Amino acid sequence: MPKLTIDELNQKLAGFTRTINWYRHWTNLLSYTDGVKTLAEAVGAFWLIDAIASWQFKPKVAQCDFQVWTLIVKEDQTATLQMQEDTGMQPVVTQQLVYTDFPFGTFFLWVEGTGRERVLLLPSEH
Repeated sequence: MPKLTIDELNQKLAGFTRTINWYRHWTNLLSYTDGVKTLAEAVGAFWLIDAIASWQFKPKVAQCDFQVWTLIVKEDQTATLQMQEDTGMQPVVTQQLVYTDFPFGTFFLWVEGTGRERVLLLPSEH
């Protein structure tokens, strides 16, 4: 699969403004949208969906009805995955990744909803 830049990835995903399908994550803790599925397929990032879903088990994350997930990929291919309750707030979760082939730069995903009705989506799909 050809390596996309963060700008090319954002351009590829720019047309997603809603979803027709919801895909249930195997943990059964959230669903994700067409845009998130396209993201995962485009850059091999199903691991990112798994990482975000795995945090939904934690009480400090589960109590948040709106979550801003930020993946910050550095030039050395290390990364930080963070979750905030809203933009500009202190992170509730910070996870260091020792390696990723995700495109260099900063990428955002949102989780909305409660309980088993949580949906992982691109901000443009809100």
